[in-house]
Amino acid sequence: MRNRKFERFMPAWKPRAIMEKILAFYLHDAGHTVSVVNPARIKGFAQSELLRTKTDKLDASLIARFCLAMKPIPWIPPSPEIRALRALVRRVDSLTNMRTQEKNRISIAYESVSLLIKEHIAYLDHEIKKIRKEIARLIEEDPNLKRNKDLLDTIPGLGKVTIAVILAELDDLEKFNHVRELVAFIGLAPKETLSGSSIKGKPRLCKIGHVRLRKVFYMPALVSIQCNPLMIAFCNRLKDKGKNGKVIVCAIMRKLVHIVFGVLKSGKKYDPNYKPVSA
Repeated sequence: MRNRKFERFMPAWKPRAIMEKILAFYLHDAGHTVSVVNPARIKGFAQSELLRTKTDKLDASLIARFCLAMKPIPWIPPSPEIRALRALVRRVDSLTNMRTQEKNRISIAYESVSLLIKEHIAYLDHEIKKIRKEIARLIEEDPNLKRNKDLLDTIPGLGKVTIAVILAELDDLEKFNHVRELVAFIGLAPKETLSGSSIKGKPRLCKIGHVRLRKVFYMPALVSIQCNPLMIAFCNRLKDKGKNGKVIVCAIMRKLVHIVFGVLKSGKKYDPNYKPVSA
Protein backbone atom coordinates (compact mmCIF):
# COMPACT_ATOMS: atom_id res chain seq x y z
CA MET A 1 0.00 0.00 0.00
CA ARG A 2 2.92 2.35 0.55
CA ASN A 3 3.63 2.54 -3.19
CA ARG A 4 -0.02 3.02 -4.19
CA LYS A 5 -2.27 6.04 -4.13
CA PHE A 6 -5.90 5.72 -3.10
CA GLU A 7 -8.55 8.38 -3.63
CA ARG A 8 -10.66 6.75 -0.93
CA PHE A 9 -10.60 3.54 1.05
CA MET A 10 -12.85 1.77 3.51
CA PRO A 11 -11.18 0.36 6.63
CA ALA A 12 -12.25 -3.17 7.52
CA TRP A 13 -11.17 -5.49 10.33
CA LYS A 14 -12.17 -8.46 12.41
CA PRO A 15 -14.38 -7.55 15.41
CA ARG A 16 -12.69 -7.56 18.81
CA ALA A 17 -15.44 -6.69 21.31
CA ILE A 18 -14.67 -3.31 22.96
CA MET A 19 -11.72 -2.56 20.66
CA GLU A 20 -14.07 -2.83 17.68
CA LYS A 21 -16.10 0.23 18.71
CA ILE A 22 -13.04 2.18 19.87
CA LEU A 23 -11.46 1.74 16.44
CA ALA A 24 -14.77 2.52 14.72
CA PHE A 25 -15.12 5.82 16.59
CA TYR A 26 -11.49 6.72 15.91
CA LEU A 27 -11.73 6.09 12.17
CA HIS A 28 -15.10 7.82 11.88
CA ASP A 29 -13.78 10.90 13.68
CA ALA A 30 -10.83 10.87 11.26
CA GLY A 31 -13.26 11.21 8.36
CA HIS A 32 -13.29 7.62 7.05
CA THR A 33 -16.37 5.63 6.02
CA VAL A 34 -16.89 2.87 8.56
CA SER A 35 -19.29 -0.09 8.56
CA VAL A 36 -19.93 -2.28 11.60
CA VAL A 37 -21.10 -5.68 10.34
CA ASN A 38 -22.32 -8.77 12.17
CA PRO A 39 -19.47 -11.34 12.01
CA ALA A 40 -22.02 -14.01 11.05
CA ARG A 41 -22.48 -12.27 7.69
CA ILE A 42 -18.78 -12.45 6.91
CA LYS A 43 -18.66 -16.07 8.08
CA GLY A 44 -21.52 -16.90 5.73
CA PHE A 45 -19.73 -15.08 2.92
CA ALA A 46 -16.62 -17.17 3.59
CA GLN A 47 -18.66 -20.38 3.52
CA SER A 48 -20.12 -19.38 0.16
CA GLU A 49 -16.56 -19.27 -1.20
CA LEU A 50 -15.79 -22.73 0.24
CA LEU A 51 -12.65 -21.48 1.96
CA ARG A 52 -10.72 -24.25 3.68
CA THR A 53 -7.81 -22.32 5.15
CA LYS A 54 -7.96 -19.58 7.77
CA THR A 55 -5.09 -17.15 8.35
CA ASP A 56 -4.93 -13.46 9.20
CA LYS A 57 -3.84 -12.63 5.65
CA LEU A 58 -6.68 -14.63 4.09
CA ASP A 59 -9.17 -13.13 6.55
CA ALA A 60 -8.09 -9.62 5.57
CA SER A 61 -8.58 -10.45 1.90
CA LEU A 62 -11.96 -12.05 2.66
CA ILE A 63 -13.22 -8.97 4.52
CA ALA A 64 -12.07 -6.74 1.66
CA ARG A 65 -13.97 -8.88 -0.87
CA PHE A 66 -17.04 -8.85 1.37
CA CYS A 67 -17.04 -5.05 1.54
CA LEU A 68 -16.54 -4.78 -2.22
CA ALA A 69 -19.34 -7.23 -3.04
CA MET A 70 -21.92 -6.47 -0.34
CA LYS A 71 -21.28 -2.74 0.13
CA PRO A 72 -22.38 -2.61 3.80
CA ILE A 73 -24.16 0.56 4.88
CA PRO A 74 -22.04 3.24 6.58
CA TRP A 75 -22.05 3.21 10.36
CA ILE A 76 -23.40 6.31 12.07
CA PRO A 77 -22.07 6.66 15.63
CA PRO A 78 -24.51 7.46 18.44
CA SER A 79 -24.52 10.93 19.95
CA PRO A 80 -22.26 11.68 22.95
CA GLU A 81 -25.36 11.69 25.18
CA ILE A 82 -26.40 8.23 24.01
CA ARG A 83 -22.85 6.94 24.41
CA ALA A 84 -22.75 8.22 27.99
CA LEU A 85 -26.17 6.75 28.78
CA ARG A 86 -25.26 3.41 27.22
CA ALA A 87 -22.06 3.21 29.26
CA LEU A 88 -23.96 3.90 32.49
CA VAL A 89 -26.76 1.44 31.69
CA ARG A 90 -24.30 -1.32 30.85
CA ARG A 91 -22.32 -0.57 34.01
CA VAL A 92 -25.46 -1.03 36.10
CA ASP A 93 -26.15 -4.32 34.30
CA SER A 94 -22.61 -5.50 35.03
CA LEU A 95 -22.82 -4.55 38.71
CA THR A 96 -26.26 -6.17 39.03
CA ASN A 97 -24.91 -9.45 37.65
CA MET A 98 -21.97 -9.19 40.05
CA ARG A 99 -24.35 -8.64 42.97
CA THR A 100 -26.37 -11.71 42.00
CA GLN A 101 -23.19 -13.80 41.92
CA GLU A 102 -22.18 -12.58 45.36
CA LYS A 103 -25.62 -13.33 46.81
CA ASN A 104 -25.38 -16.88 45.46
CA ARG A 105 -22.01 -17.33 47.22
CA ILE A 106 -23.25 -16.39 50.70
CA SER A 107 -24.99 -19.70 51.41
CA ILE A 108 -21.82 -21.77 50.84
CA ALA A 109 -19.22 -19.33 52.20
CA TYR A 110 -17.48 -19.54 55.58
CA GLU A 111 -18.69 -17.01 58.14
CA SER A 112 -15.58 -14.84 57.83
CA VAL A 113 -15.90 -14.75 54.05
CA SER A 114 -19.67 -14.30 54.26
CA LEU A 115 -19.20 -11.02 56.12
CA LEU A 116 -16.87 -9.78 53.38
CA ILE A 117 -19.39 -10.77 50.73
CA LYS A 118 -22.14 -8.87 52.53
CA GLU A 119 -19.92 -5.79 52.66
CA HIS A 120 -19.28 -6.13 48.94
CA ILE A 121 -23.01 -6.48 48.24
CA ALA A 122 -23.68 -3.31 50.25
CA TYR A 123 -21.02 -1.51 48.21
CA LEU A 124 -22.56 -2.77 44.95
CA ASP A 125 -26.02 -1.63 46.08
CA HIS A 126 -24.61 1.83 46.78
CA GLU A 127 -22.89 2.02 43.38
CA ILE A 128 -25.98 0.82 41.50
CA LYS A 129 -28.14 3.40 43.28
CA LYS A 130 -25.63 6.16 42.52
CA ILE A 131 -25.37 5.27 38.82
CA ARG A 132 -29.14 5.05 38.45
CA LYS A 133 -29.41 8.58 39.82
CA GLU A 134 -26.87 9.69 37.22
CA ILE A 135 -28.87 7.91 34.50
CA ALA A 136 -32.04 9.73 35.59
CA ARG A 137 -30.20 13.06 35.62
CA LEU A 138 -28.74 12.48 32.15
CA ILE A 139 -32.16 11.64 30.70
CA GLU A 140 -33.87 14.62 32.34
CA GLU A 141 -31.25 17.09 31.09
CA ASP A 142 -31.38 15.97 27.44
CA PRO A 143 -34.52 17.20 25.60
CA ASN A 144 -34.68 14.27 23.16
CA LEU A 145 -34.10 11.62 25.81
CA LYS A 146 -36.61 13.23 28.16
CA ARG A 147 -39.26 13.43 25.44
CA ASN A 148 -38.80 9.77 24.52
CA LYS A 149 -38.73 8.78 28.18
CA ASP A 150 -42.04 10.55 28.79
CA LEU A 151 -43.56 8.78 25.77
CA LEU A 152 -42.36 5.34 26.85
CA ASP A 153 -43.55 6.01 30.39
CA THR A 154 -47.15 5.96 29.11
CA ILE A 155 -46.85 2.29 28.08
CA PRO A 156 -48.12 -0.07 30.83
CA GLY A 157 -45.47 -2.56 31.94
CA LEU A 158 -42.41 -0.44 31.17
CA GLY A 159 -40.48 0.68 34.25
CA LYS A 160 -37.61 3.13 34.71
CA VAL A 161 -34.91 0.48 34.26
CA THR A 162 -36.48 -0.88 31.07
CA ILE A 163 -36.99 2.59 29.62
CA ALA A 164 -33.36 3.55 30.32
CA VAL A 165 -32.11 0.44 28.50
CA ILE A 166 -34.39 1.08 25.51
CA LEU A 167 -33.21 4.70 25.26
CA ALA A 168 -29.57 3.65 25.55
CA GLU A 169 -29.55 0.71 23.15
CA LEU A 170 -32.18 1.83 20.63
CA ASP A 171 -30.59 5.14 19.73
CA ASP A 172 -31.75 5.62 16.13
CA LEU A 173 -35.19 4.52 14.94
CA GLU A 174 -34.74 6.28 11.59
CA LYS A 175 -32.75 3.33 10.26
CA PHE A 176 -35.86 1.13 10.58
CA ASN A 177 -38.43 1.69 7.84
CA HIS A 178 -40.86 -0.83 9.30
CA VAL A 179 -41.44 -2.36 12.71
CA ARG A 180 -40.62 -5.81 11.24
CA GLU A 181 -37.04 -4.60 10.79
CA LEU A 182 -36.85 -3.62 14.46
CA VAL A 183 -38.32 -6.96 15.56
CA ALA A 184 -35.67 -8.76 13.51
CA PHE A 185 -32.93 -6.45 14.83
CA ILE A 186 -33.83 -7.36 18.41
CA GLY A 187 -34.06 -11.07 17.57
CA LEU A 188 -37.76 -11.67 18.16
CA ALA A 189 -38.76 -12.67 14.64
CA PRO A 190 -40.09 -16.23 14.20
CA LYS A 191 -37.87 -18.61 12.25
CA GLU A 192 -39.52 -21.13 9.94
CA THR A 193 -38.05 -24.14 8.15
CA LEU A 194 -40.00 -25.16 5.03
CA SER A 195 -38.90 -27.21 2.04
CA GLY A 196 -41.39 -28.67 -0.41
CA SER A 197 -44.19 -30.69 1.13
CA SER A 198 -42.13 -33.08 3.25
CA ILE A 199 -40.07 -30.76 5.46
CA LYS A 200 -41.91 -28.44 7.80
CA GLY A 201 -39.99 -27.55 10.91
CA LYS A 202 -41.60 -26.15 14.03
CA PRO A 203 -41.38 -22.31 14.05
CA ARG A 204 -38.84 -21.08 16.56
CA LEU A 205 -37.55 -17.75 17.78
CA CYS A 206 -34.69 -16.44 15.66
CA LYS A 207 -32.25 -15.17 18.28
CA ILE A 208 -29.92 -13.47 15.83
CA GLY A 209 -30.19 -9.94 17.15
CA HIS A 210 -29.60 -7.47 19.96
CA VAL A 211 -29.32 -9.57 23.13
CA ARG A 212 -29.65 -6.68 25.58
CA LEU A 213 -32.85 -5.37 24.01
CA ARG A 214 -34.36 -8.85 23.73
CA LYS A 215 -33.58 -9.50 27.38
CA VAL A 216 -35.05 -6.20 28.60
CA PHE A 217 -38.46 -6.86 27.01
CA TYR A 218 -38.97 -10.14 28.89
CA MET A 219 -40.08 -8.88 32.32
CA PRO A 220 -42.26 -6.07 30.89
CA ALA A 221 -44.05 -8.74 28.85
CA LEU A 222 -44.87 -10.69 32.02
CA VAL A 223 -46.03 -7.51 33.76
CA SER A 224 -48.13 -6.44 30.75
CA ILE A 225 -50.10 -9.68 30.91
CA GLN A 226 -51.18 -8.67 34.41
CA CYS A 227 -51.85 -4.94 34.03
CA ASN A 228 -52.52 -4.05 30.38
CA PRO A 229 -56.08 -4.91 29.19
CA LEU A 230 -54.88 -4.97 25.58
CA MET A 231 -52.19 -7.54 26.40
CA ILE A 232 -54.53 -9.56 28.61
CA ALA A 233 -57.02 -9.90 25.75
CA PHE A 234 -54.20 -10.74 23.32
CA CYS A 235 -52.86 -13.37 25.73
CA ASN A 236 -56.31 -14.95 26.11
CA ARG A 237 -56.73 -15.17 22.33
CA LEU A 238 -53.42 -17.00 22.05
CA LYS A 239 -54.40 -19.38 24.86
CA ASP A 240 -57.66 -20.15 23.07
CA LYS A 241 -55.60 -21.12 20.03
CA GLY A 242 -53.65 -23.60 22.15
CA LYS A 243 -50.37 -21.68 22.31
CA ASN A 244 -48.02 -22.56 25.16
CA GLY A 245 -46.56 -20.17 27.72
CA LYS A 246 -43.24 -19.50 25.98
CA VAL A 247 -44.91 -18.77 22.65
CA ILE A 248 -47.32 -16.37 24.36
CA VAL A 249 -44.55 -14.49 26.18
CA CYS A 250 -42.55 -14.10 22.95
CA ALA A 251 -45.67 -12.84 21.18
CA ILE A 252 -46.27 -10.31 23.97
CA MET A 253 -42.64 -9.18 23.69
CA ARG A 254 -43.10 -8.62 19.95
CA LYS A 255 -46.35 -6.74 20.61
CA LEU A 256 -44.50 -4.49 23.07
CA VAL A 257 -41.84 -3.78 20.45
CA HIS A 258 -44.62 -2.77 18.05
CA ILE A 259 -46.05 -0.39 20.64
CA VAL A 260 -42.64 1.11 21.47
CA PHE A 261 -41.92 1.59 17.78
CA GLY A 262 -45.29 3.25 17.16
CA VAL A 263 -45.06 5.57 20.16
CA LEU A 264 -41.52 6.75 19.40
CA LYS A 265 -42.05 7.04 15.64
CA SER A 266 -45.28 8.99 15.96
CA GLY A 267 -44.23 11.06 18.94
CA LYS A 268 -47.63 10.38 20.51
CA LYS A 269 -48.44 8.87 23.90
CA TYR A 270 -49.67 5.29 24.15
CA ASP A 271 -53.37 5.00 23.36
CA PRO A 272 -54.96 1.70 24.50
CA ASN A 273 -57.97 2.38 22.27
CA TYR A 274 -55.96 3.00 19.11
CA LYS A 275 -56.85 0.79 16.15
CA PRO A 276 -54.76 0.90 12.96
CA VAL A 277 -56.65 1.88 9.84
CA SER A 278 -56.53 -0.92 7.27
CA ALA A 279 -55.43 0.18 3.80
